Amino acid sequence: MTPVAPKLTALAEALLGAPFPLRIRAWDGSEAGPPDGPVLVVRHRRALRRLLWRPGELGPARAWVAGELDIEGDLYTALDRLAGVVWDVPPADGAVPRGSGLRQVRDPRVRSAVRELFRLGGVLPPPPPPPEEDRHRRGDSHTRRRDRRAVHHHYDVGNDFYRLVLGPSMVYSCAYWGDGVTTLEEAQHAKLDLVARKLGLREGDRLLDVGSGWGSMAIHAAREYGARVTGVTLSREQAAYARKRIAEAGLTDRVEIRVQDYRDVTDGPYDAISSIGMAEHVGAVRYGEYAARLHGLLKPGGRLLNHQIARRPEADESGYHVDEFIDRYVFPDGELSPLGSTVTALETAGFEVRDVESIREHYALTLRRWVARLEAEPERAAELTSPGRARVWRLYMAASALSFERNRIGVNQVLAVRTPAGGASGLPLRTRTWN
Repeated sequence: MTPVAPKLTALAEALLGAPFPLRIRAWDGSEAGPPDGPVLVVRHRRALRRLLWRPGELGPARAWVAGELDIEGDLYTALDRLAGVVWDVPPADGAVPRGSGLRQVRDPRVRSAVRELFRLGGVLPPPPPPPEEDRHRRGDSHTRRRDRRAVHHHYDVGNDFYRLVLGPSMVYSCAYWGDGVTTLEEAQHAKLDLVARKLGLREGDRLLDVGSGWGSMAIHAAREYGARVTGVTLSREQAAYARKRIAEAGLTDRVEIRVQDYRDVTDGPYDAISSIGMAEHVGAVRYGEYAARLHGLLKPGGRLLNHQIARRPEADESGYHVDEFIDRYVFPDGELSPLGSTVTALETAGFEVRDVESIREHYALTLRRWVARLEAEPERAAELTSPGRARVWRLYMAASALSFERNRIGVNQVLAVRTPAGGASGLPLRTRTWN
């Protein structure tokens, strides 16, 4: 029987119009390609059927989640090499456009390759998507009901699983690294304290923590600054975990955690609002409403700290689309906005934007720590959630780390004030005193 791996390598190069950068090991044990570096393991011919029926991002993603594709060796190196031929490099003259070759199955130059893929993968119907995929969304995006479902898909996958990945801090957002900070716990504590200092929290201040997660910011603000905190989340699992932590810390008289949509909060005004890693779930169609709602919940002179991942702006914003893997397996309905769009929405709502700090490199460091924790206990991770979901989290976190390192995406803390009509913002003349 003719070995499969050399055929797969030749087909990949025909479709991509470039040398395939990884060694391939096929289900028959054969290998082909560069002898150094990571190995792409094609464990089952079903992976090829997924590629054929859903070319582009989704087919390979399904094969990865199902365990039909794997990487042996350093995952970051493998992703970096693949990015070089699939996404980053423009095509040579006459070649099939890289990154879109898998979509162009009608092009005469790839028809023979497609026929060979059918022969190797079989012509049976496509395998069903892995159970971890979110496939049943209906109606308009970013309604209250659909947002609850999206949050449930991402966050209600097991508090013990998240603790394994995030560590005892249970902070699921970018940490803050610097001199003397060596551990993930120290870096997350530094981030929470940075937010509290930017907000100027004082004893007795009312803080609204939007998207309060497992309660870490609420606990920090109450314990270290004496704030009275209301945290809101759509995740019942997060809320239960946060309430338990708050009770153990003896802070039930200062912190309340609600399962509530931020749009339904009516008990303002608050002295300050923190929104850490939540605005990515809001969606472009709702961002103006989000900014206006938070502005209305602040007292005059109150501060908002909006901590949010940002993407690079598109030349034509109408062409922006969410990565299919992220949309189906990680953040359903999640959207990234350019930093300029975020600032514009806040200013349109009436805020005065006083400071913007990019902490892009910090998130790459954070994600690498999370991936290391996940890779240290793969069996435990699979046991705490599911093998497929553990694979989802490992891939998306590693790929995201590279995206932050390569400046494909960033993360910013935007400090904004509901400045009173008289113009007194209440901030010091030099705001960067927190550094």
